[in-house]
Parts: sequence; structure tokens; C-alpha cells
Amino acid sequence: MRIPRIYHPELLSTGAEIYLSDDAANHVGRVLRMSNGQALQLFDGSNQVFDAIITEASKKTVKVSILDGKLSDHESPLNLHLGQVMSRGEKMEFTIQKSVELGVNTITPLLSERCGVKLDTERLDKKLQQWKKIAISACEQCGRNRIPEIRPVMPLESWCAENDGSLKLNLHPRASHSINTLPLPVEKVRLLIGPEGGLSAEEIEMTAKYQFTDILLGPRILRTETTALTAITALQVRFGDLG
Repeated sequence: MRIPRIYHPELLSTGAEIYLSDDAANHVGRVLRMSNGQALQLFDGSNQVFDAIITEASKKTVKVSILDGKLSDHESPLNLHLGQVMSRGEKMEFTIQKSVELGVNTITPLLSERCGVKLDTERLDKKLQQWKKIAISACEQCGRNRIPEIRPVMPLESWCAENDGSLKLNLHPRASHSINTLPLPVEKVRLLIGPEGGLSAEEIEMTAKYQFTDILLGPRILRTETTALTAITALQVRFGDLG
């Protein structure tokens, strides 16, 4: 049986005895129905993993004893920041989940002219918390030991104006560059993915003002969630650790 990987939101140390967070305890106690003496693997976002044994278990609380820890680095050498204009329904959740599996370091949900998602502040806050849980769950599944940052929703231009030394990329169906023609080496990328209706002409012009490079993925028009994952995969093959 595969030993479950569980995220703990506080730093762990060998020899400590701790109670799992409410979400983790619910998963271990109610969903997996684990009991005393069974093994877990914990990680705390510090790029370490810790072997642990359950010492107390109920449907509400789970206490574990930390046995030992070791460095376990599964991070890509490419630092990738995805700026994703929010998509409807489960598409945004799917994009976040798969982007984390593919090695994205930071995700910023964006608002654009043609963004089809209209939510008030309270509902956006709830969405943000849900997206963070999805990122944690994806790390538990894929073996990453650092949790990518899910930033609060922000306007498209505000995100484009940020400058952190990254190569800035924007997908465009009439671009003259492909990912394979971008010069090596590249260590940091900001990848902009537009909404289901695409960016407006004014927004595309705005990205050029902030030194974004237009790139082309291929001859076919992809859905926004397909575009994000295809571009991330191509970038990881070119500059990261895939392939």
C-alpha cells in the first residue's frame, strides 16, 4: 500500500509529536480510515519530507510522531509564474491542479476585459482558499514538497506591470516566435494566458508596452485551460526538467 503524503502547515522536526490540521485529520481519519501504528509521510513546504507514525486517531483528530526527515527536492530549475485570466466553473480549478503538477511556482488569477467570471470580494476570497487547497492536494499527489503560491486576484495590467527580471511571454495566434526559438538559458518566466474569449486588441498592445514577447504554440486554436498546460509543458521541456 502506498504511504499517504500529507501536508502540514507548520514546520516539522524529528522527534516531535503533533496533531494534524483539521483538513488533514479529516482526510486521514474519515476518508482513508487510518488507525494507530500506520505510517504517513509529511511535508511542511520546506522541501523536506518526514516519516511519521499515527499514535492517536479518530474521525476528528489525528496525532502523529515524527520519526525522521530528509531533503527531497522535486522542483524544476525553471521558475515559472502563471498569470491566468480566470475561467468559468471547474476549468480554473483544473488549470491550477495541473499547473502545480507540471511545476509552476506561482499562480496569479487575473481579471481582464473579456473575463467571464464576475464575483464579489467575499466569493473571490472563498475561491482563493479553495484554489490553495487544490494546490496543496496536487503537491500531495505529485511529490512536490514546496507549495506554489496562489496570489490574490488582480487586474491584468497591474500584473503585467510587475517586473521581477523574468522573461515575459504572451500567447498570440500571429506571433513570429515559438518557445523553441527563444534563446537559452532562461531561469524565470512570466506566462500570460488570456480568457476564453482571448485578450482584446488594446490588452495585447498593453502587454507589448510592458515588454511581453508574443509566442505561438501551433496552428490550432486551443481552449484556455489547454493553452496553459501546453505552454507550461513546452517551457519545462525547453528550460526546465521535463523530457
